[in-house]
Amino acid sequence: MRKSKFILFLAISLPLFYSCGDSFLDKPAQGALSDAQLANRAGLDAVLTGAYAALDGARQDNQNFSGSNAWEAAPDNWVYGSVAGGDAHKGSDGSDQPAIDAIARYLVDPSNGYLNSKWRTLYEGITRANSVLVLVKLAKDITEDEAKSFEGQARFLRGHYYFELRKMFKQVPWIDETTTDFNQPNTEEIWPKIEADFLFAYQNLPATHSQVGRVNKWAAGSYLAKTYLYEKKYNEAKPVFDDVIANGVTSNGLKYGLTDNYEDNFNPAVENNKESIFAIQQVANDGTNMIGNANNGGMLNFPYNSPFRCCGFYQPSQDLVNSFRTNATGLPFLDTYNTNAVKSDMGIKSDQAYTPDAGSLDPRLDWTVGRRGIPYLDWGLHPGASWVRDQSYSGPYAPKKNVYWQVTQDKYADQHTWAPGTAINILVIRYADVLLMAAEVEAQLGNLDQAQTYVNQVRARAANPASYVYQYKDNSAPLNGFSTTPAADYNVSQYPAGNFAANGQAYALKAIYFERKLELAMEGHRFFDLVRWGIAEATLDAYLAYESKITGDLKGGDFTAPQDEYYPIPQRQIDLQMVNGKSTLTQNDGYK
Repeated sequence: MRKSKFILFLAISLPLFYSCGDSFLDKPAQGALSDAQLANRAGLDAVLTGAYAALDGARQDNQNFSGSNAWEAAPDNWVYGSVAGGDAHKGSDGSDQPAIDAIARYLVDPSNGYLNSKWRTLYEGITRANSVLVLVKLAKDITEDEAKSFEGQARFLRGHYYFELRKMFKQVPWIDETTTDFNQPNTEEIWPKIEADFLFAYQNLPATHSQVGRVNKWAAGSYLAKTYLYEKKYNEAKPVFDDVIANGVTSNGLKYGLTDNYEDNFNPAVENNKESIFAIQQVANDGTNMIGNANNGGMLNFPYNSPFRCCGFYQPSQDLVNSFRTNATGLPFLDTYNTNAVKSDMGIKSDQAYTPDAGSLDPRLDWTVGRRGIPYLDWGLHPGASWVRDQSYSGPYAPKKNVYWQVTQDKYADQHTWAPGTAINILVIRYADVLLMAAEVEAQLGNLDQAQTYVNQVRARAANPASYVYQYKDNSAPLNGFSTTPAADYNVSQYPAGNFAANGQAYALKAIYFERKLELAMEGHRFFDLVRWGIAEATLDAYLAYESKITGDLKGGDFTAPQDEYYPIPQRQIDLQMVNGKSTLTQNDGYK
């Protein structure tokens, strides 16, 4: 559902669970609307809109719901999933947003304010979803089907917010619409309750909606299967993935599939396409003169000293870039990608000569990473060091999936604050993600040929020349268009028939894991994938050892399992939930 130009904030009688203990929460809200006033179709729709609005964690003052900077709780998890997962460096320089450095080096402690911002923002979303669930039981002017839709959407959203909390913090308190004592402990495993929310939504939501951004039956099925996967319930996940792949459609009725062009997933001109399963809707220039609806959680993540003005964060790692190297047959180097490194312009000034790497590459690299000498969308060739704040600190690269095109900037960029906003939707689940999760399930169940079929569908799209980056016809005037000459030596192929079965389950899983790294790079998944696969310590310590020889930002980093597999419970929350001198919240193991 496209958000309204002005997000509606409603005060209702259900208590807010911010777990923040400030005294003003104990006072009646001035001008608050009662349950009786809101328990109707219009009131429910308004409160549900508020529950959707919490998805992007942004208020109209460009902060998140915790009152802190929006990027601290960005819903694309660029800090917690991609920077922490080795996709990217923090970027900028060492003096800017140093709290991210602790996260990137796995030295984070419970006092880190970013964690409190994320916690509070997610519980705000839960509060809003719970409000819908209270009101839907009271409304008298809605049909049974409408009630199921309202409840299904609210439970989907609550399931999403709790899924985010569970994968980040592990131990979190469950607060639902029946809770009256909000000082709940965090000792109960909440996966079954997340399952129940998504299962209800899967069984009760319609397949389509008149508003494309509303979640539907198939988005719920995708998230339910993802939940089973995180729990390693492969037998439960398989039939749901099978159903989604065979029958799933978008909320606007498009049969699920991969777009012909990889880059269409990151272009607002063709958003809500057949690959979009659950997307947080973004809109630029919404009339508020702010960027609260235009992905302000990512406002730092544009090349420095560039046409985008700010700010040089979120720089892809050399380790990620090297992963896109392909061999003579177009397949990736699963184990030795860093010994087949891609050439970079590290240490080379923009006014010095440089020729990009001439070796074989997966074209998804150049829709994911901005690198010198390659077209940066239609903004001209990336100039290298002049667009980087400090190469020695965090490398020579720039992010790309979050960046708007020059030709459509008037429509899809939002310049109403000191850094840009964009109308590029935040993709929480897309169809390629579902195919790769389904491949993982099939491999775990021993169905290696089917697993390979799913992986090859993803690789076939990458091999489609429509997904290549092409050279400019005239490098001095990029808007003149592109030539028919690829910008690099692109060579990507499918795994040959029987490859997974011939090499066994361990090999198949390794290939699937690597494909997720390539396909979903810089989309906030990597850290959480590594943790659930049980390979975070080995992978991230190797990443630190390799990458810290190139840049200075990761020195002293060390990943220790199981402690660093989850973030610490924010100390602020532990302190605020004191009952008789003891907190009801228990800190995760290894943190003090």
